[in-house]
Amino acid sequence: MKHTLSVTVENKPGVLTRVTTLFRRRGYNIDSLAVGATENPSISRMTIVVEGDDRVIEQVTKQLYKLVDVIKVVDITGQRYVERELVLVKVKADNNIRAEIVQIVDIFRARIVDIGRNSLIIEATGDSGKIDAIEDSLKPFGIIELVRTGKIAMVRGGKS
Repeated sequence: MKHTLSVTVENKPGVLTRVTTLFRRRGYNIDSLAVGATENPSISRMTIVVEGDDRVIEQVTKQLYKLVDVIKVVDITGQRYVERELVLVKVKADNNIRAEIVQIVDIFRARIVDIGRNSLIIEATGDSGKIDAIEDSLKPFGIIELVRTGKIAMVRGGKS
């Protein structure tokens, strides 16, 4: 089962390396990793998606707490939370098929952020399912390039 961990860390050089090294040394694959500053510039939040059973997640959590720069680790998988990903997709788009691509963009509430002679760059945000769906919808046109962020997530309601 995939678990989403919200890891609060001190915003210092080398913290990301120490956290990812911990996963590498134990042979756990990170499915998704997003890191960014929080409302407090001295603190960053990592959203890490990792596959494993409850025992594996418990072990990972204990190991994370052993790192000096880790402040808090929360497995938010069982909680109600909002998640988002961002994708930028450069797709082949000559004049004959642009209208069809624009319709798909509208359906997914995405945006066209660049228009080239024979291509469009589309930006979309949403949960993993929505991002997968827009990718699948654009594949028949020919995806030239694609870049996707990892999942970011925030628990609904009070601060967690």
